[in-house]
Amino acid sequence: MRKAVLGVGASLDGYIARPDGSVDFLFIPKDYSMAKLFKRVDTAVMGRKTYEMGLKLGGGKIGSHGMELFVFSRMMEAGERGEVTVTGESPKAFMKALRKKRGKDIWLMGGGELTREFLREDLVDEMELGVVPVLIGEGIAAFPSGFPQREFALVENKSYSQGLIGLRYERRSGKKKKGAR
Repeated sequence: MRKAVLGVGASLDGYIARPDGSVDFLFIPKDYSMAKLFKRVDTAVMGRKTYEMGLKLGGGKIGSHGMELFVFSRMMEAGERGEVTVTGESPKAFMKALRKKRGKDIWLMGGGELTREFLREDLVDEMELGVVPVLIGEGIAAFPSGFPQREFALVENKSYSQGLIGLRYERRSGKKKKGAR
């Protein structure tokens, strides 16, 4: 089954962006690479605000890296827009259909509101987090409240230059094993 992988950069205090959406505090050191993630995914999903910020940062274009791109939005009309397809479907219905199609894993780019919906519906199978060593004090939370507890197991952690920490987690089943108390 195709996995949904949340891949996101965040500050030490858990923010993916400043209140105005800017991400000037995030950085990618020279010894860090997203190539491993890009090899295992062929589809990316994001919320409207993340899409709009990507367009702003990309000078009106969004880089697809050869992936199929989907934007979840309640405000934009559904349909194709150049390199992206806008959907008004619920994440649960969308992912159920997408997972039935052949392909690699799916990169959940966020942002916070879409991540909350994916967590609420228990759609996140793995998380790849890049934590930068800065406290920004306020902003857009990586994990906004409003979803039930979800259990993950740490499967990889690595330190990079400039203090960036890479963490990879896999979803643990919420079911108790026989004999567990």
